[in-house]
Amino acid sequence: MPQRTEWLQRVAIFSDLDAPSLAGLAALFKERSFEKDALVVGQQDPGDSLYVVTGGRVKVVLYGTSGREIILSLFRPGDFFGEMSLLDNQPRSANVLAVERSQMLVLDRKSFAKHLAENPKTALNVLAELSKRLRRADAIIGNLALLDVYGRVARFLRELARAEGNETAEGIVIAKRPTQVEIAGMIGTSRETVSRALSEFARRGFIDMEGKRLVMRHGFQNEPDEA
Repeated sequence: MPQRTEWLQRVAIFSDLDAPSLAGLAALFKERSFEKDALVVGQQDPGDSLYVVTGGRVKVVLYGTSGREIILSLFRPGDFFGEMSLLDNQPRSANVLAVERSQMLVLDRKSFAKHLAENPKTALNVLAELSKRLRRADAIIGNLALLDVYGRVARFLRELARAEGNETAEGIVIAKRPTQVEIAGMIGTSRETVSRALSEFARRGFIDMEGKRLVMRHGFQNEPDEA
């Protein structure tokens, strides 16, 4: 139970809960594991649970008529998903798949609704998080309409650096960058184009890549998106 409580403390929507409320909420969650490539939830499934990622990574995807995968989001430990269907009582709007073996804490609809009724601050935090995600969706749509592919790759890397990067003397270090396929799926292009853009940025000295590790040089944060 203490470990569940520690995980929930990391989740933005539960950040205002006091220790007794957090412990009571933690007792309501169930633990689940998913193997790599497993379907966590399917589009049009009933939205009956809130998920908190405690290990691994999952991706939120849609599929085009040709079968092309469009990645809407990547969630890592401390992230949550599934709240929208719980609030509007509609089916899931996308598929969620495990990118690697992943662990989740899962809260059913009834328990979540009861918690929101007893803890209005959580409800406000959910609304704030929904607003952030809506703004991010607007930004993605704007990027697709206004930026060329190199600009979209550059902006993606900057946003990733802000969200997950660690400031060092050599630059901003992203310890585990997404794969080229994942980046392509998130910005609406091909893996080959992403590969060319990353190679060009490396050639210009904007970034260094070593396996999954990526170092963004400080000046790259200020370069125009059409770099």
